[in-house]
Amino acid sequence: MRLRGRHYCTQQVIDVTLEDGVIVRIDPAEDIADAPWLAPAFFDLQINGCHGTSFNAPDLTPDGIRHVVHVCRSHGISQLFPTLITGSFDALAHGFRTLHQACAEEPELARAIVGYHLEGPYISPIDGPRGAHPREHVRAPNWDEFQRWQDAAGGRIRLVTLAPEHEGAIAFITKLSQARIVVALGHTNAAQDDIRAAIDAGARLSTHLGNGAHAVLPRHPNYIWEQLAADELWASVIADGHHLPAAVVKCIARVKTPSRTILTCDAGSLAGSPPGVYRQWGQEFEVLPTGKIVAPGTSFLAGSWDFTDACVSRAVRLAEVSLADAIDMAGARPRELCGLPGASLEVGSAANLMTYDWQDDALTVRNLIG
Repeated sequence: MRLRGRHYCTQQVIDVTLEDGVIVRIDPAEDIADAPWLAPAFFDLQINGCHGTSFNAPDLTPDGIRHVVHVCRSHGISQLFPTLITGSFDALAHGFRTLHQACAEEPELARAIVGYHLEGPYISPIDGPRGAHPREHVRAPNWDEFQRWQDAAGGRIRLVTLAPEHEGAIAFITKLSQARIVVALGHTNAAQDDIRAAIDAGARLSTHLGNGAHAVLPRHPNYIWEQLAADELWASVIADGHHLPAAVVKCIARVKTPSRTILTCDAGSLAGSPPGVYRQWGQEFEVLPTGKIVAPGTSFLAGSWDFTDACVSRAVRLAEVSLADAIDMAGARPRELCGLPGASLEVGSAANLMTYDWQDDALTVRNLIG
């Protein structure tokens, strides 16, 4: 198989030859004006669902999982971490078990779903940092409980977001790190000493930094400044234009640099749904025509509507980074952090690629290969 496209970094038109899912040759090609752009596909480490399907749903099925993966592929996301948030033991066990069984039975799903992200339930119970996570299921870390979820998941939980101020959290972080599971700080009300202890124990990421936080914080110190200043912590950001203002996205990208900043869409169960009012988990949510999901009649966010391609497009403007850097922040960087095989436009790399158009500051995916 041969692909012709414009290299996302060099802007040169190239021919890429693929054999058995691997790039075996790259040659210069004639420069043609309408050549599509060519880049590694995205990997998003925080996808909660879409189109009404939630990975937390008590009725999650392989068909629902398949649909989410299909929709993600149309947005250039070739690989993802399905994300399960705070819930009861049984609810989370069901989600992980269903995902594991689906991947075990369908190799195509296993290629796309390369691990799972547990966001909660070991987070702050306080309004603001807790975000939209249900208060009744928030609790302190429990290693035996986590191990049972990991068993249900077939050992594929690879990322855990938690609040380090919980009693026993630092020892829990140490065990996760020793098991080669990436630990992220998020939905936290941690003090400086808690954050430093978590880093020393192995924490490596701040989950959607700037969100899952109080509406009003002390100027300094506070847990956003502390995480931003910690060079050991990478940061993921939701660059959908709703979760963070441009100045915050820009500051995070400037401090962490594109080499330690990760773009995630954090797509919720209503991502991609038409405008309207929806009822889930006994609550009402409204999808506005702007793509913002809120509690009806309020300005409070209730999840993300956009996908990774839209966040990459906006990051170019919000963070003032190049498109090539934004693409890597949504693919190469999270793969690097999570210890996954790299995806690059180099001979010997897996054919995990996408073609796309870039026009009017918007990235539109044409096709996904691999």
